[in-house]
Amino acid sequence: MTDPLIPPSPRYDPDAAPPPDDAALFAENEPFDLFARWFKDAKAKEPNDPNAMALATADASGAPDVRMVLLKDFDAAGFVFYSNAESAKGDQLQANAKAALCFYWKSLRRQVRVRGEAAFVSDAEADAYFQSRDRGARLGAWASAQSRPLEDRLALEKRIAEYALKFGIGDIPRPLHWRGYRIVPLSIEFWRDRPFRLHDRLVFTRAAQGAAWTKSRLYP
Repeated sequence: MTDPLIPPSPRYDPDAAPPPDDAALFAENEPFDLFARWFKDAKAKEPNDPNAMALATADASGAPDVRMVLLKDFDAAGFVFYSNAESAKGDQLQANAKAALCFYWKSLRRQVRVRGEAAFVSDAEADAYFQSRDRGARLGAWASAQSRPLEDRLALEKRIAEYALKFGIGDIPRPLHWRGYRIVPLSIEFWRDRPFRLHDRLVFTRAAQGAAWTKSRLYP
């Protein structure tokens, strides 16, 4: 028996007007131009964290892992997020520098999927972003041994207090283990919901970083 908490599949009126044509929605011939426009729409419509994205990695054995992180920058070079490089995701990217991202904007009923290779951003770029963070977040980057066992909440709060005492009111430098990652895409797929699961899918692919993009449609 289907769990009553799971919403039923949507029903559509077969006589209703079809959704707007996708010619304008998919107009750009360069994926980052199209992403920039969709992301602008998401910032205007999505109530919480339009820059949230699922990050999928795999460890040295090939076992997959996924978690939500926040996009902090993007341009034609790729999509940037920051993390503790000694965390589970950091270890996995060290063992296998390939990753996938997924943005899902429920308010727009749109999705963007990215697959590519991971590389560190420059130290200068990481330093600049780290200093833009709230002081509490900078202390937390020092105090948290991310992904490793924690005895209890008090142990974490004690470490935060210790680093607050260490740095006082002075500058808090970026820990060497706190790094920025750039996912350099080899494919970017744009998805738009349509009735009866007949969704629109547009994918950009390229053979290597710096190569020309190929644009094509996919069956839903």
